Amino acid sequence: MSSRPDSFAEVSLTTPDTPLNSNHPLWISPSETATTTSTPCDSLIHTSCNSSPLLPSQHPVSYGEEIKPSPHSKKGAAYVRPVLVFFSALLVAVAVVVPVYFVVVKHQHHKSESDISSSSDPLPIGSHASPTYGADGSTVTTSDGSTFTYNNPFGGYWIDDHDDPFNDGARPNSWTPPLNQSWVWGTNKINGVNIGGLFVLEPFISPALFERYPGAIDEWSLSTLMAADTANGGLNQIEEHYKTFITEQDIAEIAGAGLNWIRLPIPFWAIEKWDFEPFLDQVCWPYILRVLQWARKYGLRVNLDLHTIPGSQNGFNHSGKYGQINFLNGVMGLANAQRALGYIRIIAEFISQPEWRNVVPVFLLPCLLSVVLTNDMSISYLQAHDMIRNITGYGEGNGPYIAIHDGFQGLSSWAGFLEGSDRIVLDSHPYFAFSGGSNSAPIATGTGLDAGGIWPALACSRWATAMNVSQTAFGVTIAGEFSNGFNDCGLYLNGVENAQDVAPSCSLFLDSSQWNDTMKAGLQQFALASMDALQDWFFWTWKIGPSSNNTIASPLWSYQLGLQQGWMPTDPRVATGTCAALGVVAQQFDGVYQPYQTGGPGAGTINPVSMSSYGQYPPTSIGGLAAGATQSFLPTYTSTSAIPTLPPPAFTPSSPSSVVIGNGWFDSSDTSLAVTEVAGCTYPDAWNAISVPMPTALCPPAATASASVVVTSSPAVTTSS
Repeated sequence: MSSRPDSFAEVSLTTPDTPLNSNHPLWISPSETATTTSTPCDSLIHTSCNSSPLLPSQHPVSYGEEIKPSPHSKKGAAYVRPVLVFFSALLVAVAVVVPVYFVVVKHQHHKSESDISSSSDPLPIGSHASPTYGADGSTVTTSDGSTFTYNNPFGGYWIDDHDDPFNDGARPNSWTPPLNQSWVWGTNKINGVNIGGLFVLEPFISPALFERYPGAIDEWSLSTLMAADTANGGLNQIEEHYKTFITEQDIAEIAGAGLNWIRLPIPFWAIEKWDFEPFLDQVCWPYILRVLQWARKYGLRVNLDLHTIPGSQNGFNHSGKYGQINFLNGVMGLANAQRALGYIRIIAEFISQPEWRNVVPVFLLPCLLSVVLTNDMSISYLQAHDMIRNITGYGEGNGPYIAIHDGFQGLSSWAGFLEGSDRIVLDSHPYFAFSGGSNSAPIATGTGLDAGGIWPALACSRWATAMNVSQTAFGVTIAGEFSNGFNDCGLYLNGVENAQDVAPSCSLFLDSSQWNDTMKAGLQQFALASMDALQDWFFWTWKIGPSSNNTIASPLWSYQLGLQQGWMPTDPRVATGTCAALGVVAQQFDGVYQPYQTGGPGAGTINPVSMSSYGQYPPTSIGGLAAGATQSFLPTYTSTSAIPTLPPPAFTPSSPSSVVIGNGWFDSSDTSLAVTEVAGCTYPDAWNAISVPMPTALCPPAATASASVVVTSSPAVTTSS
């Protein structure tokens, strides 16, 4: 394993904690809110209050600690009073210095700023000549010369430094540690949003793209039809979507909304595709890097989600191709798994580099379904865990947390899974929209605690206890997706060919311009209850694109639209206590994980007996085969191909020679080659191989077949660009 040193120095940064809006809900006690004053240093937690985010902290901040009234007694008052007088004077001074700093000094920086591109070619990244910084009210200038105002009332600030493009000092808000300080699971809370539909196209998120091509139901069919339409740009239309759908201002707005993480779905064809696949390969990778750099700039952590794998892991239209599941299922199930593990390896190598480990603390493996037999799912997760940890090493700070999906089997079924593993996160997607129920109960029922009808309390009762119990029974558990979709109404939400989601009964939910204040109050109460129940969450999704008639036809699924039109909270912290206020009492989690679950002692010491219970890899029983098939004849690939590594970003002007940008490969001792088809062998369609005829003999014969080839020198590579 590589022991490359960090390429940048960590800088300890602090800003004052920011109070909740003074119009706090009734369930938040006065002792939990701060009195609003004119000073910029109002604080929920007593901290140092530096005039500049670039100054090192003199007093460490306990991020996310419980807020309690001061326990000072009368006996201590005589001693405390002079100290309070001193700090009062200090606060007055800071109240003067901070505005001067941000209004004068920062604005001087902005005069020469030209930032990371927001709507133009993503490579090279940046073109500014000097470091730039900004807080609430600062001006951001993009590389095309356009500007926007950074609105962040929560103490967040951005940092963009040409001399250190991997500067991790930014912070999205006052209650979240900067990127270069530790995230404490169980104490810090994820308030996140998905960037869905940007790199993995979904019909309901970008309906206009699919409306343009009748017959397109997924990215496979859309790519096929686009490629044939050379008169309108062919597949380059997808790159135009990459350029424009999410801009730097979107990422800035996410930080300004009190959020602190993004979940970023990416496709395997960011690395490569094979000849029989129609996707636009490699083109999205520079744009992925652009989003990661924007996240760094605004202090947002990233849960990087590998959302597609060869053959489709779940058969959904957002897995690349709608229909069959050909991962560890069907005649090509094992071969597709070989490719998938190779792509997981390549991404893990890239994000484990010191330049990216603070920005991408979590790597989510593809969402598998129970069609992939439960034991096969478990052993595949174990295989991926061991492969990644062989790259990163074990224990806190060595590579990202590894997130796995619950397969929609319920959180309780994962209790005790892989005890002794190293930093695994369980990802769940609690949705009412796809539960199969009628979901016709009204949500526009009143205001305040009466808002939302049955839905807020139902979210609390269904999800709160299950999530909290899983924190102990499994370990770190998050809601990787949830939404305001209490029903399944929304254009193309259930697929292009499904008319159910635009039925007459859905008309109200397809057009938010029809919604009154009661409707918006109900949706907000539902959102608050969901957030409180789930604790660590990512809303799906940040943005829904307009349909061909220029309306947002799935408004229940857009966080951004909800902020703009008033049904999403402008401060997610107000969700705290919603379930209790609704009378729902849930089992609580004390915030303490077992040491191995967060990379402490015992991490990477999985009990051999436990491992044996998951079977072996490759699995000995794969579904989707014709009756009587001989599984030992399943087609496989050979590991004899050059590795398609992911390139680092390029910066303009070039960064100083002292800046290490990495080469895309963290572990120089990882030299196994990539898989490829065996010359002379014939393979079934890798995306359509359920119950097709099984080969009657191995190809190549067992005597010459090669499961892997290991070389002792650095691996041969082909660089995606």
